[in-house]
Amino acid sequence: MAESGLPRGHYLAEEAGRLAGVSGTTIGQWARRGYIRSSRAERPVRIYSFQDVAEAMIVHELLERGVARRAIKAAVGRLRESAGSGWPLLDAHLLVPDQGHASRTVVVADAGGHVDVVTGHPVLAQLDLVEVVSELRRGGWAARSLPGLSHIEVDPDRLSGRPVIRGKRVPAELAARMAETPQGADVLRHDYGLTGDEIEDARRWWHAVLRWEREAA
Repeated sequence: MAESGLPRGHYLAEEAGRLAGVSGTTIGQWARRGYIRSSRAERPVRIYSFQDVAEAMIVHELLERGVARRAIKAAVGRLRESAGSGWPLLDAHLLVPDQGHASRTVVVADAGGHVDVVTGHPVLAQLDLVEVVSELRRGGWAARSLPGLSHIEVDPDRLSGRPVIRGKRVPAELAARMAETPQGADVLRHDYGLTGDEIEDARRWWHAVLRWEREAA
């Protein structure tokens, strides 16, 4: 899914980290080290776009798959040079060789086949496609542990990209926090017009976000 163009959405490091499944400190480190960008602003406070968060999810995925940090850094640099894209990890068709151990490379797939981004050499290996942008749109990294989640949406053009109840302008975090009390749940139903399923998805998503935050801390 291509997401090129102007930066969309507006996230502080902590908000970006919640969606990418890492801490806000880690997001800042990745930006300073060149793994991702802070394309909204760098000073005095780094501000991240939806595309930046998507790339942070890809970096997280690559690390989970055992790709060395040095290989990720090299791949980002090479892709930025060759593609001229502000978000090379997001726009390229990236794959990871299924080697059964730590990988030293990232692979890009195109009409000509598979090429090692780090060395430029062709790759012949069983490959596994890295696709995460659709998961960002349904709630970010936390949503990956909730396959039945259907009422959370991350749209960079709605509420600056804050997770909301799908099709509505109700922040998912707000709904989850209010749902912790019977009175809050009643307000969500009667004043905000949310269904029980929407409220439950907000709660499940928020609890998963908090679990990831604890693990990332």
